[in-house]
This record gives sequence, C-alpha cells and structure tokens, in this order.
Amino acid sequence: MTQIVGEPTTGSLPQISPHKPNTTLLVIYLALAGLSFAVLQSLVAPALSTIATDLDVSTSAVSWIITAYLLSASVLTPIFAKLGDMQGKRRILIVVVSLLLVGTIIAALATSLPVMIIGRIFQGAAGAVLPLSIGIVRDELPKDKVSVTIGILSGIFGIGAGVGIVAAGPIVENLDYHFLFWIPMVLIVIALIGIIFGMKESPIKTPGRLDYLGTVVLTVALLSLLLAISEGETWGWGDGKTIGLIILGVVALVAFVLVELRVSSPLIDVRLFKIRGVWTAHVIALVFGFAMYGTFVLMPTLLQLPSFTGYGFGKTASESGLYLLPTVIMLVIVSALSGAVVRRYGPKPSLVIGGVLLTAAYVLPGISHSSIWMVLASGILTGAGIGFGLAAASNAIIESVPALQTGEAISANTIARTIGSSIGTAVIAAVISSKTTAFALPTGTINLPADSVFNTVFWVCAAVSVVAIIVALLAPSMSKRREQALALGVTDLDGVVTEK
Repeated sequence: MTQIVGEPTTGSLPQISPHKPNTTLLVIYLALAGLSFAVLQSLVAPALSTIATDLDVSTSAVSWIITAYLLSASVLTPIFAKLGDMQGKRRILIVVVSLLLVGTIIAALATSLPVMIIGRIFQGAAGAVLPLSIGIVRDELPKDKVSVTIGILSGIFGIGAGVGIVAAGPIVENLDYHFLFWIPMVLIVIALIGIIFGMKESPIKTPGRLDYLGTVVLTVALLSLLLAISEGETWGWGDGKTIGLIILGVVALVAFVLVELRVSSPLIDVRLFKIRGVWTAHVIALVFGFAMYGTFVLMPTLLQLPSFTGYGFGKTASESGLYLLPTVIMLVIVSALSGAVVRRYGPKPSLVIGGVLLTAAYVLPGISHSSIWMVLASGILTGAGIGFGLAAASNAIIESVPALQTGEAISANTIARTIGSSIGTAVIAAVISSKTTAFALPTGTINLPADSVFNTVFWVCAAVSVVAIIVALLAPSMSKRREQALALGVTDLDGVVTEK
C-alpha cells in the first residue's frame, strides 16, 4: 500500500502540503478557463454559413471548423490529463490554456479555411481543462467544498455551450465573425494570468511515464469514430469511407483495451470501468452530451423557421439565441445546487433527477411544440436536467477512484460526453434533412424541414434520456459507493489519500 500526499520523501511518510490557496480566486480562474473552452466549442456553429461565405468555401468544407475542434479535444484530452497527473496539474493546465490562447489568436486572424482549422486544432487541445481543474479542486480545496465546486465546474461546460449559441447571433450581426474569437480571448488571458501567478502546483502527482502505444491506438480509434460520425451525413452513412472508419474505430478501441490491460502505466486504466460508479457515470455523460446538443441545435432551427410554415416562429439568429437564455440561467443555478445535493445524499439522486428532467424536456415538445412557451419550458427543463446530471456524473467518478487517477478518469468521462455530442449533432442533422416540405413563395419554391421531423427528433432525444434514468437507477447509493471505494483502498481522510 502506498501513501501519496505531496512530493514523496525518502525514508519518511510524505507530508501534507502547507500552502493554503485562495479558494475563491482558484475557482474563478478555473471556471474562466473552462468557460472559454466551452464557449469556443459552440460559438462558431451558428456562424458557419457567414464564415463559409467570407472564406469562399462550401458548407461541407466549413464544417471542419467544428470537426477539427472535436477531434483535437477528444484525442488530446486523455494525454494532457495523464500528463497532469504525472507532472503536475497546474503546469499542464498552463500549457493547455496557452494552446487555447494561441489557437484563438490564429483563428481570429485567419483569412483562409486551412489557417482557421489549425487555430481550432490548437483550441481543441484545451479539452483537458475540465479533468485538470477537477483534479486541482480535489487536491486543493477543503473536502466540504469539493462536491459543490466540481458541480459548478462541470456545469460550466453546459453553460459555456449555451452562452456560445446565445451570443453568436448578436456578435455576427453587430460586429464581425472574427470577434467570435477576440471576445473569448479576453477571458482566456485573464484565466491564464490567474493560473500562472495566483495558483501553486498541486502537491499530488503520480509517478510513471506516458503510454505511447496506448496513445497511438486510442488516437486512431477516436479519430476514426468521430470522423465517421461528423462526416457521415455528408459522405452518406452507407458510403465505404463511413463504414470503413467505423469498423476501424471499433477494432482500434478493442485493441486499446487489450493494450491498456497489459502496460504498467496505462493512459486510461480501463479496469476502472468495472466499477459501477464509474461506468454508469460514463454512460450518463454520453447520453447527456447527446441530449444537450439536441437542444442547442434543434431549438434554434425550429425558432428560426419562417412563421408561414405554421410550425416555425420566424425569429432571427439573435432572437432565437435569447430564447435559450433561460436554459443557461437554469444550468448556472442547478449546477451549484446539484453539488450541494451530492455532498449530502451522494451522486445517485442528482443523476436520477437529471435524467427525469431531461426526459420531460423532450416529451413536452414531442407532444406539442405549437407555442413559444413550450419551447421555453423545454429549454428550462433541459438546463435543470443537464445541471443535475453533468455535475453529479463528475462527482460520482471522484467518489469512486483514487485521487492519483482523477485526471485519467475524468478525461474518459469528457471523451464520452464529446462522443455523445457528436452523435447527437449527427443524428439530429440527419433526421432534419431526411424529410422536407415545399413552400411556394413569390420568388420561387423553397424546401424546409417538415414538422414531422421535429417530432421524431424530440421523441428520439426523450428515448435516449430514458436510458440516463435507467443507468442512474443502477448507480450505487452513497453508502454502497463508499463501501466499494474503501474496498479499492480509496479514501480522502484528513488530507491523506490512500491507494492500494
């Protein structure tokens, strides 16, 4: 049994780090870094057509601005999270936030699509912000503040995605799409300065070295799967490239598991996936990633359809973004509330509540979305559901794994949410484009998504959300989770982390 608290010392037990960080400022810096990353993920989506016109590229080509970001985040998140566990979370956090800053400057100055994509790849490298931040919180904050803070940081990613959708329209309409990058850059600079000068290195580190073979195999798996999901609608789901990449991705994932079971210092310890508190949290992250983008993609589309369709509301991009504000506000409130619930009752109640609220958020418009209040109510329920679910999922993992493996465990959860978001976006886009209705206008005939496709997507999202409820009910209770943690030798008592 090895005790690790702070830097190891020869011939004696390691000592608890004496420094006491300013917890309020620490959380602010971490939240700003996470918010910047999340905002940049979604901020460009409503402006893709504007960017395509300005850069003189096709719609399918400009979609790589989002695809490159997701691919980079998925591949580099586990790598930087593992390096954070090994070399110091603050040190690696400075690296990834610096990459985010460099990428944002490149994207803001870009005058061609290839340069823009390079900037987005740099930005995606900051996907490790969440696992690194959660690791720092677990290491540095008093135990009674950990669950609430993790709830806030986890909710930041949903909040940021919503803020990006809300803000994109006004920025593009009143300024220029380059300001989609200049404005978040201010937040990144503040966060980076705060992390460099206002934080000390977290004392808990894991000896080891990077698993290069596992890194390569996982990279192949994630690139193949996410590329197939992202481009499947464009290439065709029956196209040889799409099918081939899916097969390659699945085979590579199996190979990754076999590799990780055999190396002494795995990139992601797949044995953790056997823990009920861990695998249930990963499945829920996948589901919530799917459903979250169901709202952020579907609702603006419905709101912006012309009112003459009989089911659209004829709102501008700016107006449709404002209708998502209640979703974001609810996310802010509930993320902190979920952390308090977790601290008192454990993650399971929040996971169940989140799944129920998310299901209701799609059942309501699935029954009827003829009035604007139904759209608003659905958004509020979505914000509450995601706030409960994402915050609780991160806390569930923290309570189930050793502190030494926080980064790799949370990075796997982040990847699950990213894959869920990619699948959700692809499925929704495919369904929306599957059936159109022709409308005769004085200028000619226009084809728009049929009303029935919205009903289909709402019910698909509701069905997926039911999976979250079922999995949440399978999650261990607080007492059972603690029994399992103790059986694994995982305790956080008086600042001492013990691992068998």
